[in-house]
Amino acid sequence: MTVRSETRDRVLVVTIDRPETRNAVDGPTADALLRVFTDFESAGDLDAAVLTGAGGTFCSGADLKAIGSGRGNRIHQDMSMPGPLGCTRLSLSKPVVAAVEGHAVAGGLELALWCDLRVAARTAVFGVFCRRWGVPLVDGGTVRLPRLVGHGRALDMILTGRAVDAEEALAWGLTNRVCEPGAALATALDLAAGLTAFPQACLRADRASSYEQWGLPLGDALANEVRHGLVPVRSGETVDGASRFAGGEGRHGTAVPDL
Repeated sequence: MTVRSETRDRVLVVTIDRPETRNAVDGPTADALLRVFTDFESAGDLDAAVLTGAGGTFCSGADLKAIGSGRGNRIHQDMSMPGPLGCTRLSLSKPVVAAVEGHAVAGGLELALWCDLRVAARTAVFGVFCRRWGVPLVDGGTVRLPRLVGHGRALDMILTGRAVDAEEALAWGLTNRVCEPGAALATALDLAAGLTAFPQACLRADRASSYEQWGLPLGDALANEVRHGLVPVRSGETVDGASRFAGGEGRHGTAVPDL
């Protein structure tokens, strides 16, 4: 089993477990990542997920040694088919947090970028290390990285293939939290658990609008925001929250967890 999963209350923890390859993803592992996150999307008892790697490494990308052995990753130009690393073309309705120890490079960087938030140990390293081998970014790296950190910084990584440490990644917005080595999973779990404590219809509506606005003109994006926002309003979730506030809950920001 190259992908392990376990539940922690309403959080699913997904671990790439191929430490002998620095958690490189071959074809079967990509299939397993696709299955586990497809199941997560439909699970009514799960509100967030954490993606991590075993043995002190997040993921070193596609398993180049598997190419030609029948276990290589499949590249489909048809966007209805899975991404080479399995889950990278999925559009989930629930957040995923990456817990990064060690290297998140090449396709591993793309997996981290697919996640909504990234927690990194101070010793973590990000980079387009596949630059030196002529292996392209085909799991969203050339799209998600510029959107996250800006085109200039993205090109610095994409063209040079250089290593970016956790502190520089934090300054760029590539990571959202930096923690001590060995604490990435625990920190990511705390963050994910905090997300599950919020009213979920509203959280998911705002998350969806933030992603969908990229491909829309301003007016259409604003209309789409309202369309999503009406979901928690019409469900009663917004009225319930307003009633709780009016009743005295959460005064002076006490209802907001320190995430």
